[in-house]
Amino acid sequence: MNIYRLLEEAITTDCIETKEKLTQQCWEYCSKNDFISSQGFVPRLFKEPSYSSICTIVEPKALKTRKDFDTNEGLATLVHAIAHIEYSAIDLALDAIYRFPTMPQSYKLDWLEVAQDEIRHYKMLESLLNDLGFIYGDFPVHCGLFDALVHTAGDILERMAIIPRYYEASGLDVNPQIIKKLNNKRKLPMVQRLIEVLNIIYNEEIVHVEKGDRWFKYLCDKENLDYSVYFKILDKYKLLSKYRPHINVDARQKAGFSCVELEKLGDIVCK
Repeated sequence: MNIYRLLEEAITTDCIETKEKLTQQCWEYCSKNDFISSQGFVPRLFKEPSYSSICTIVEPKALKTRKDFDTNEGLATLVHAIAHIEYSAIDLALDAIYRFPTMPQSYKLDWLEVAQDEIRHYKMLESLLNDLGFIYGDFPVHCGLFDALVHTAGDILERMAIIPRYYEASGLDVNPQIIKKLNNKRKLPMVQRLIEVLNIIYNEEIVHVEKGDRWFKYLCDKENLDYSVYFKILDKYKLLSKYRPHINVDARQKAGFSCVELEKLGDIVCK
């Protein structure tokens, strides 16, 4: 089996069922074979995200602020935005294997597990979105995560720093804040469903960030780099900000962040 051909098809298809089937095939093959040959394989650099055939892509500043959750449409805009992040995360997890084929077998299995989780998250959100009367693609999206995929395509250390240790870790900060905003409307059945999905995503994303943290440190150790190179990478991508509200100390520590890192990221005291 050529898993790189399957991964490429999974990354480029806009059909979630096909992504799920191909991801499962890759998982089954990798879990039974200790060595996956990549001889002669050259990964493609994708020019557009797989959802470009489904969604209207706009600049982030063109997206409307999501505040009204009392109506189906208002709640659907929030569900759609989160579903888009999870959909994007599927392709990111698969691309982490596809683009860096010389990494150990345990690395491949880790990111296939992440892809399976992200598929499940997306499908839960898609079901809720459908029950609200909408489908994925009904609202515009931005392609920030795909852009990060492209920009880090040539450097796996940067990929591990930017995707799991920055973007996914930022999700750990934001998720509880979204739940907090939804709590006063949790008596609404659809809101309650969304909160339940967000709690599932939150707990599983801690594991995803931990995997990224572990592989980031593995690569640093391999190259004799201090872990503080993380901040140089963030600075290179202009992702360091002087003020980051709502740093989720507990979740980030569970995922592998040190107190020194957390205090540098935000105006907090960490123990």
